[in-house]
Amino acid sequence: MNVTNLIKMPFTTKGGWEELQRRQLSIPMLAWLIVVPMSLLPPVLLYYAGTHYGDEFIAGFGGKEWRFITTILFLAELLTFFVMGWLIHAVVEGHNLTISYPDAYLLAAVAPLPLWLSSLALLVPALAVSVIAVAAALVLSCTLVYQGLRALCERSDNDVVAMSATYTVMAASLLAWGVLMAMVWAF
Repeated sequence: MNVTNLIKMPFTTKGGWEELQRRQLSIPMLAWLIVVPMSLLPPVLLYYAGTHYGDEFIAGFGGKEWRFITTILFLAELLTFFVMGWLIHAVVEGHNLTISYPDAYLLAAVAPLPLWLSSLALLVPALAVSVIAVAAALVLSCTLVYQGLRALCERSDNDVVAMSATYTVMAASLLAWGVLMAMVWAF
């Protein structure tokens, strides 16, 4: 897959989505090739930021048990992938659309890519940079879910139904993301 198709994915149902769907990647293959490596990025960068920036980044940031927190975060990210794939399938079926389990898990693997990549902002020791990166990543993730549902569902002629399913999936995703972030701050 070329970079142009990847960049187009949040904005169109053509190109990248069709190519990924044609490859028919199995759920374990998605987990090993996309989810595991990308899920490592936030914990590693959070560990780096927590051990190097300290309280200058955010008050109370330096005194946390970063090894424990980042390990739990990584495991929770992996679990979230499997739950979100199932949830996407259930939500889509509930909205009278049809999506296969492999395609639901494909969407569950692709949609959080901007969020995982936004953790690269932790390389800059400025909270504002991280906040802006996460906000932009959330918008891109939402558009990936919407365009992914339109591209991967067998009956994608109704944009209102796809948008409704997107709202439900994104609400659950934001809830899961909020729980992950609350776990980080609780420890």
